Amino acid sequence: MMSAPAPVVISCGEPAGIGPEVAARAWAILAHEVPMVWLGDPRHLPTDIPHRVIESCDQANGVGGDALPVLAHPFPKNSVAGRADPSNAQAVIDVIARGVDLVRAGHACALTTAPIHKKALKDGADFAYPGHTEYLAALAGVKDVVMMLASDQLRVVPATIHIALDQVATVLTPTHLRRVVEITADGLKSQFGIQAPKIAIAGLNPHAGEGGTMGRQEVDWMADLVLTMQHEGYDLLGPLPADTMFHAAARARYDAAIAMYHDQALIPIKTLDFDRGVNVTLGLPFIRTSPDHGTAFDIAGKGLANPTSMVEAIRLAYKMARS
Repeated sequence: MMSAPAPVVISCGEPAGIGPEVAARAWAILAHEVPMVWLGDPRHLPTDIPHRVIESCDQANGVGGDALPVLAHPFPKNSVAGRADPSNAQAVIDVIARGVDLVRAGHACALTTAPIHKKALKDGADFAYPGHTEYLAALAGVKDVVMMLASDQLRVVPATIHIALDQVATVLTPTHLRRVVEITADGLKSQFGIQAPKIAIAGLNPHAGEGGTMGRQEVDWMADLVLTMQHEGYDLLGPLPADTMFHAAARARYDAAIAMYHDQALIPIKTLDFDRGVNVTLGLPFIRTSPDHGTAFDIAGKGLANPTSMVEAIRLAYKMARS
């Protein structure tokens, strides 16, 4: 007999935010589609969603059709919706690490992380990382990771992320962009099952520099890097004008796009598919997805949170694991 598939493990994230709520509502939608287990303090779950505490991930399939399977991780304090308690910060961090351990040990097939509140982690536990992604990279012992935003309509990678716009041209070097392309191509092969991925590279400047009249990066080094990597076997397009890369006909030409900075990447995907965008971390030795939203303290506990992005994050994590 075939063994039951390992579940997706969902880390609780900030318990005062919408993470527990959207995870529970995602289970209600996906209970008969995706095996999953929620990792956190059961006190933080909404009371209108049934849950059952289990001892190990392999018990998830036996209960997942009737109740949300929960691996209990006690927190010092109960949560108050909309108000992060720094006393819970270390437990939030420990849940992430425990989730990584479960995936790396093969007890879970992928990790989906609910949003964290960075200030609460810094205040309560002196969290030394800019965010989730950097902490996951440290846990995995890897240096270079890439953030991909993915939906059914578009996969896009920002080559630089949370830095000021006037710093982008400094950070964006040939070495840096090459590494982003390499990690993106490897991730499309290993985690999305695309054996010969086609990748579009956006220019940095308006009209991709228009021959150097609107910026020099494209003519000084970007075009040469693309040509070199094409000769190495990468299927690349570009550098392309970013303003003509994201309409339907253009998107049909590639499997993923690499943009040069945050808004160049996130504006098109959030315009095309705001509720269904999923954050995927490429370059880790395991699958990690997360919903493309924050803790949303202003609506936490009010029953207003839309679970769609969490649903898609869990669904994509499982699909990637199966591929």
